[in-house]
Amino acid sequence: MMDALRVVDVSEADLDSVWEVRLRSFGPGGDKDEWRKDALRFIEDGRYVGVADGAVVVAAARIWPFQQWWGGRRVPMAGIAGVVVSPEYRGRGVGSMLMRGVLQRSVEMGCPLSGLYPATTVLYRHLGYEFGGGRYKFSFQSSDLRSLGGKGVTLRKAGREDAQLVIDLASKVHEGRRSNGPLIWPLAQVESWLEDETNFAYVADDGFVVYNWSEQNLSVDELIAGSEETTRALWTTVGSGASIARTVHAYTPPTDPINLMAEHEADSTANVSRWMLRLLDAPAAIAARGFASGAALEVDVRIDDPDLPANTADWHLSVADGSGSLTSAQQSGDALRLGPRGLAALYAGTPLNTLRSAGLATGPSTADQAIDTAFGGPTAYMLDFF
Repeated sequence: MMDALRVVDVSEADLDSVWEVRLRSFGPGGDKDEWRKDALRFIEDGRYVGVADGAVVVAAARIWPFQQWWGGRRVPMAGIAGVVVSPEYRGRGVGSMLMRGVLQRSVEMGCPLSGLYPATTVLYRHLGYEFGGGRYKFSFQSSDLRSLGGKGVTLRKAGREDAQLVIDLASKVHEGRRSNGPLIWPLAQVESWLEDETNFAYVADDGFVVYNWSEQNLSVDELIAGSEETTRALWTTVGSGASIARTVHAYTPPTDPINLMAEHEADSTANVSRWMLRLLDAPAAIAARGFASGAALEVDVRIDDPDLPANTADWHLSVADGSGSLTSAQQSGDALRLGPRGLAALYAGTPLNTLRSAGLATGPSTADQAIDTAFGGPTAYMLDFF
């Protein structure tokens, strides 16, 4: 019975039950001891949420403490991962119960945003998530990359001790590009990747690359460069494996300069995985985000958010000098009306005309162009799956 189900913190004693649910949800795969070791880190600071029936956990999800770039500024973001529900409990509202517990815990963590990669959009849209952007995977001929130049740039191997440097280099580039969507992982996770002998990492004064083998090809996880010469040098380093690897798969922004440098265009079957976004604390999310520097905006907005009622109110949205604010306002008949899905999509740069056509925005359209300009910018993307 649903009355017996309750949201709980997953404990170490629950991990055998969660592992079984995971196997039934995702199939066999991975090392249980490594999974358990990783899970304990989430348990330690209350980032593993579950639903229990009596003493048995029948659904669970993890929360990553990310930061995400929006308009070239860092915004705390709760990354939801490993969402599992035991098969016999599906279709009974357990997934919704779990995610409502996850939303509340994410708010308690102080995250104004939440993001995830959906196995199905139905559940998450019901709870206010909407598509925010994509994860783009392009494939290039490695022989195209090995001759791009950059021989004057000094590169060195990167290790665990370079983790903060890597984060700082990426931050400088994302600030300059006014990036939307890329993640900042916790320092300990970056350290772990850089000490993994299956990853090959090189760093320059203004950039770095992390890549690895993918069967008989190479795969670039991230390449950040602050100049043309460093861009060329890093891609040339990856392409130097052309005698073995015919293809280089790369996770990059859709407008990455490599698309303008490589002699042959990327494989036409580029892969895109879409991810979803939700605002948890609307005023905090607006205050943390960067906006187009030339945009100026004063508009009333009505938000209706049934699952996070603190967002439900009449607001005044103000944007100027690259910053924004959302403050309490008197009820207005001329307000733009948004639910959580429309608000998330707008935050991610979706034009209001698109939202209106989808039924996700209503109200006066006189400020639409100014709103689109304020929230517009580079296409939102992530490099990482979680």
